[in-house]
Amino acid sequence: MEDDTMANEHQTKGKAKDLGGKVKEEAGDLTGNDEMKHDGQADQAEGKVQKGYGDAKESLKGN
Repeated sequence: MEDDTMANEHQTKGKAKDLGGKVKEEAGDLTGNDEMKHDGQADQAEGKVQKGYGDAKESLKGN
């Protein structure tokens, strides 16, 4: 049962990290802060990887 929760947790945390990164990137763009913009892009990439891991885990669970 714990494995079900973990996959969903990875998906949720990944989506949240991606969304937070989008906000950070936009804030950096609006303020002209390149470091913040790049940090946001990195957060988005990390979030997509984490969500992908959760998605893969979910799809394997069905097999």
